[in-house]
Amino acid sequence: MLLRTAQTALASGEWSTARASFEAVLEREESPEALFGLGNALWWLGETEASVRCQERAYAAFRRRPDPPQAALTAIYLCLTYRASLGNYAASRGWLGRAVRLVEEWDLAALGGWIMLCRAVAANDAADPEAAQTWARKALDAARGSSDGDLELCALSELGAALIGMGDLEEGAALLDEAMAGSLGGETDTLDTVVLTSCNTVVCCSRAGDFNRAVQWIRAADDFNRRYGSPHLYTVCRTHYGSILFATGRWAEAERELRAALEIGRAAEPLLHAEALAKLAELRLAQGRIDEAARLLSGFEDRPPAGYALGILRLATGEVAATAPIVRRRLEEVGEASVEGAALLELLVEAEVERGDFRVAIATAQRLAKLGWPAGPELIGARRERALGRVLLATAQVEAIAHLERALASFIRLEMPFEGARTRVLLARALAGRGREAAVAEARSALGVFEELGAEQEADAAAAFLRALGVKAARTGTRGIKGALTKRERQVLTLLGDGLSNPLIAERLVISRKTVEHHVASVLYKLDLNSRGEATAYAVRHQERNSATK
Repeated sequence: MLLRTAQTALASGEWSTARASFEAVLEREESPEALFGLGNALWWLGETEASVRCQERAYAAFRRRPDPPQAALTAIYLCLTYRASLGNYAASRGWLGRAVRLVEEWDLAALGGWIMLCRAVAANDAADPEAAQTWARKALDAARGSSDGDLELCALSELGAALIGMGDLEEGAALLDEAMAGSLGGETDTLDTVVLTSCNTVVCCSRAGDFNRAVQWIRAADDFNRRYGSPHLYTVCRTHYGSILFATGRWAEAERELRAALEIGRAAEPLLHAEALAKLAELRLAQGRIDEAARLLSGFEDRPPAGYALGILRLATGEVAATAPIVRRRLEEVGEASVEGAALLELLVEAEVERGDFRVAIATAQRLAKLGWPAGPELIGARRERALGRVLLATAQVEAIAHLERALASFIRLEMPFEGARTRVLLARALAGRGREAAVAEARSALGVFEELGAEQEADAAAAFLRALGVKAARTGTRGIKGALTKRERQVLTLLGDGLSNPLIAERLVISRKTVEHHVASVLYKLDLNSRGEATAYAVRHQERNSATK
């Protein structure tokens, strides 16, 4: 009777009641059903490690009984938990292997479709959408043959994810929508199905740049979360909503969402925790708060989600040679034919241009150019055009303007102000040789966006470029103590006084030219100087004063 009460509470989403009831059963005897149920309740309560331990004990008890169907089902749960919550793919594969063996040895046809679903999930995670599509279709056929509604909805969701990965955004999104409607509409026998389909939809739409659809389903999932409280789903929604807010220029709101995701902690959802941390580090880098970004990523360098942010960090700190290996490792994990893959390839182009390796940069940009799906995400196209424009600008080719203008138009349509402003700066540089007025207009627009967002270093660089064009460009953004130079900025100022050019300063300090430009722009702002010449004169005067007082 007590076991039945616990299972009823579990089915209705009364997690604390279910936990207490299952624990009461286990005080009397070690029942595998009670261990299995307690493991589920603990997962919903955010105690992932304890949940896994209970499920593993349940699996062993079901094997001893023996109860092959329940043992196989428990192995499937463990496979998915190790993958989605803990990011332990080796353990996930191991538990899938145990489930497969049981299904084959005992001819457990009813669970065969779930094995296929697990294979589809693994293939989507491995950026192999064609394999994921094959397994998801097989799982869908099995679900319809056995009238398993939960399996059908999960298979539809994984198939939608696979089709989006293959570039069929319209059909893929339609399947995700259908799976969400069925799950949230009450067609499921288990609430776990709602979590799987919701997480899939939010992640796929966010990563494909389909921000409006992602936000709509996040709101729907939030209503489910208010009723049932899944830490896993909550963390996924908060992380990706934060990412969308960051991309669309609502940075204060983005920070709140990402911090909410981080509150779940490393123990409950370590994989998602790392993803939220990496996205917050990206926000810090965009704000120019490089030291804070470095502290956030410290200790997470080997976590896959940190790859992109770490690449930006290395480039920002002048460690250009270290950028490419980091980016390439992450590219192997996510594949090039994805929105994240396109961002990584563009970052690689930027690093190669910074190093002056234009031949390799052109080859990388051409790889990015081949990702043009007929109905693919516009965000991939925008990054492709900007990467090509960056390389052509670096090699002084007039064709850069057309590529940068197309990239800018896309970022504007996507309502991504930070990326649009970064593109305007490149376009201003490309236009500078053809007409000062157009270059000034683009740079001024970029400066206004950077200041509104709080992108301090980018704003400094845009203001410095305007001053180089002979335009007064005082910063209006909120700053710290004006005039308080950092140690690196003092070093740059000293070398300016010695008459060194930016390339020579970069070589002397072993940092990138772009980083030198940022430091020079910051020095000009903090010391209220209008040009590089004024900075040089200032440095010489202060060197003379220091010498006179010694």
